[in-house]
Amino acid sequence: MPIDTSAKIFVAGHRGLVGSAVVRKLYQLGCTNLLLRTHSDLDLTNQSAVESFFADEKPQYVILAAAKVGGIHANNTYPADFITINLQIQTNVIVSSFNHKVQKLLFLGSSCIYPKFAPQPIPENALLTAPLEPTNEWYAIAKIAGIKMCQAYRLQHNFDAISAMPTNLYGTNDNFHPENSHVLPALLRRFHEAKVNNLDKVVVWGTGSPLREFLHVDDLADAVVFLLENYSDLEHVNVGSGKEVSIKELAELVKEVVGFKGELVWDSTKPDGTPRKLMDTSKLVGLGWTPKISLRDGLVDTYKWYLENYGKQ
Repeated sequence: MPIDTSAKIFVAGHRGLVGSAVVRKLYQLGCTNLLLRTHSDLDLTNQSAVESFFADEKPQYVILAAAKVGGIHANNTYPADFITINLQIQTNVIVSSFNHKVQKLLFLGSSCIYPKFAPQPIPENALLTAPLEPTNEWYAIAKIAGIKMCQAYRLQHNFDAISAMPTNLYGTNDNFHPENSHVLPALLRRFHEAKVNNLDKVVVWGTGSPLREFLHVDDLADAVVFLLENYSDLEHVNVGSGKEVSIKELAELVKEVVGFKGELVWDSTKPDGTPRKLMDTSKLVGLGWTPKISLRDGLVDTYKWYLENYGKQ
């Protein structure tokens, strides 16, 4: 059933990569009553503050995109923060949503919920079948608990809570920090810096052979709305492009989009990481949703945003 554009919709985490894309999508659809709160306005780890917010505002829809995120180093250094803060945010928002009769809640997880050696492409039912990747298990455990909370509240209370698990995301508002950005924004930044500094080559770690999947965050936002309107069931849903690209192909495409004329050199003495990571998106495709933004178009769009926001630095 279509979203009522006058309904109160709380987007938790509206400043992040995912939340900001969801907000853009909802405004584009003509939604006029979005509830947006920064961390200083509303600390989602504070139970009484969250409960008061829900009591006062009474949102009809909740999109839970707020989370404490970070790379391998951060997960290794602050495991207690990652598991505790994420569990607090999720528990507070899901429980208050139920208490105050939210019509529908969508919880956003991550593909890191799946076992380290999950079958490829990864189906939804691979969840909890084998050990996790140790480097981010604290975050993953919290996200799995979020999925299970949504399921438990549906089973016990018939609360309409659903979960979506996106693949690797990129796009507007991505993190381009030199130390902790993901592979796609890191490559964009490195090729851009090489271009403006007239370098003759860019050296990339590994052989370029690992296969990865990337989804533009605007496609994810479109899928979020689609699921809110068309899906009410127990199992979480994978959201991905369904297309694999090698790191080598990705680097060459980024080089072309940025317009770097130098050489691309692979340092095969450095590690490659997991050989393949792809989500099985047949469930979502079966429901009637497919992504619209090609990797090339998405890269052009992301580079344009990067130039507007970081290009002067």
